[in-house]
Formats: sequence, structure tokens, C-alpha cells
Amino acid sequence: MTVTSVRPVSDPLFSTDQVLAALARVIDPEIRRPITDLDMVAGVDIVDGRALVGIRLTIAGCPAARQIERDVLQAAESVAGPGNVSVSVDVMTREQRRAMTEKLRGGTEARGNQFGPDSLTRVYAITSGKGGVGKSTITANLGVALAARGLRVGIVDADVYGFSIPGLLGLVTPPDPETGKSAAVKPTQVGEMILPPIAFDVKVISIGMFVEDGSVAVAWRGPMLHRTITQFLTDVYFGDLDILLLDLPPGTGDVAISVGQLLPQAEVIVVTTPQPAAADIAERSGVVARQTGQTIYGVIENMAGIVQPDGTVLELFGSGGGAEVARRLGAGQESPVPLLAQVPLSVPLRSGGDTGVPVVLGAASDPAAVAIRLLADRLATRARGLSGMSLGITPK
Repeated sequence: MTVTSVRPVSDPLFSTDQVLAALARVIDPEIRRPITDLDMVAGVDIVDGRALVGIRLTIAGCPAARQIERDVLQAAESVAGPGNVSVSVDVMTREQRRAMTEKLRGGTEARGNQFGPDSLTRVYAITSGKGGVGKSTITANLGVALAARGLRVGIVDADVYGFSIPGLLGLVTPPDPETGKSAAVKPTQVGEMILPPIAFDVKVISIGMFVEDGSVAVAWRGPMLHRTITQFLTDVYFGDLDILLLDLPPGTGDVAISVGQLLPQAEVIVVTTPQPAAADIAERSGVVARQTGQTIYGVIENMAGIVQPDGTVLELFGSGGGAEVARRLGAGQESPVPLLAQVPLSVPLRSGGDTGVPVVLGAASDPAAVAIRLLADRLATRARGLSGMSLGITPK
């Protein structure tokens, strides 16, 4: 397909290097790298005062094709002038795709865990002792709030049985006219590399993106679960992230153990409710994290009391549960486990999950949104550290 505009000029007032410099500002919307870095520019020629730009898409039927073509035309015309650019589109060969994926993986074709102990990415595993405490809602909103601060954020929906992150972030297709059901947006695959869909500047992967529709049940045993989490950490190209959030399934089962084995440096955030009776259950997920070598960063109390118009606080689920979980998990440690946030009950928080618009963006003044953004501020100020890491430098 060719995008052409017609208004030739006799003497070009621009050079090939100038056009290439402009194309370096065009970012692939899925990989989030300049197309010049990805070898997607096949060539630039200047003929009769016109810039002839050739680009090659990563795959046939690339979902971002129209946006890339439009951005390339606009960038080239910023140098050559409106009407002086033609853009021709082709598709990479298998060898070109392989070379690109090797380049993205740091010059090696072998796949490995992107977020192992040597990674600079801060990894937070969001867990809970039981279901229904709002763990996925907190994860989705926290990720969006962090991305809004300019951080590069990824979310792995590790809740294989109860995946909900795609719906919470609006990564779903329109309802089918006959069944009324929606399905999660599918990731793009380039060779053996999977590109995670992006919502609100957050890169997301979920098992829900690989099933036919959201009503399909996943019934897998431990080995399949471990293989899935491993594939998410190896085959999915997240790029250089500042923060990776993992939405773990409730309880202390196979996925929690696999995450502990694959990401021993991950810091665990336990989500609970204010109900004191929930403290026992929530504590267990933190204990399992410790047994696998992970550290507990803190506790989030969700569904906390909400202030009424008359100033009284409605504590529908009681009070003190979050503080009690933090106290128990901190017992015997060198430093206490903090209660990071108390997120109040909120209708906008719930409705935002239904519509796929996180409350931190859709209702920024809501008390729940304020609490989550304050937590994001706290996490955003934690620099990616080099402490204890090998820098690959040999002293002489």
C-alpha cells in the first residue's frame, strides 16, 4: 500500500540524513522504540525534490500499520514539506524479524527471564490471602498511577484462574452482537516474541488474552501454571521497565511458589480488608513469600471506612485489619512492615473497573483515587538500585 501526496518541487531543500533524523522520532506503538532502531526503515531516496520513504512492518496485518504509516508521513513532511513525500510499505522477512528480536534481546536469540536478580526493574508481587479483596483493582489502578508519573510500567496478570486485568484496563473487544460477550485484546506476535497490549501507557499480559472469551475457564495443574508464568517472563517483550507489578491469585498455591522461584528479588505487597478476622488469612500469603526468599514491602487495606456527608465514617467491613496484618508480618523482622495505604470503599472505583477506566484517571478527586495516587508517589520515589548487583567490571 502506498500513501502519496502530489506537489513536486524542483530543488530539494532537505537531505536524506534530515529525513532519517525526523523518522527517528517515530515510535513503534507496540514495541515503544524508534522505527530507525528497529530497522523498519527500508530506505530514503530523494527524487525530483520528493522524499521517497520505504518502511517495513514487523508482520503482515500489523495492527499498528495505519498509525505507523501516518506518523512516518507526518515526520517526513516536517522536513520535506507537505505534499513532497511518498511512503511505500512492505513487510519484514523472517531473517529481518529474527535480527530485530535478537537486537531487542541484547544481541542473543536465546530467551531468558527479563526480570531476574540482575534486572534493575523493581518487581512488586501483589498478593492476598483470599479472593474478593480488590487485589486486581488495586494492581490495575496502581500501575496506571505510576505510568502517569512518567515511569515505564508493566503488569503481569498471574491470576491464571481469575484473570481480570484486561477488563479493568479496557483491553477488551466490543461485545459480540449475538452472544453479548467480549474477549481480551490479543497480543501481537513477532516470531517467537510476544508484544504485550498497552493501556494507559501500561504494558499488560494476561492468560485472558489467549482464550476465546472471558467466560472460558482455565483448569490447569501446577506444571502448566509454572510454564505460563515462565513464558510471560521470557517470551513477552516488555522492554526496559522501571516497575513490574504481578497480580497474583489469592492464596498460597502453585503460582505464588513459582513467582518466588522465578523472581526471588520481588517485593511482596499484601492486600487485605479492614475486617480483623481477615488478618489470619492475609498473613498466610506473606508467610509463603518469606519462605520463598522474598521480602514483604508492605500492606494495603482496601475497602476501608468511607467518610459520610455528616463527617461520620462508615466502616462497613470493620477496622484495624490492615494494621493488624502489618503488625503480624513485621514481628521478628529487623524493620517493621508498614501499612502503605488505606483505600476507602468507593463507587467510582468499582464503576471504573466495570467500564475499563481506572478511577485514578476517571475520578481523580475520589478518596480512593487519592489514596492510590499517594501510594504511587511513594513507590515512584524508590530508585532502581545497583546495590548487590554485578556490574560486569573487572578491576585492573
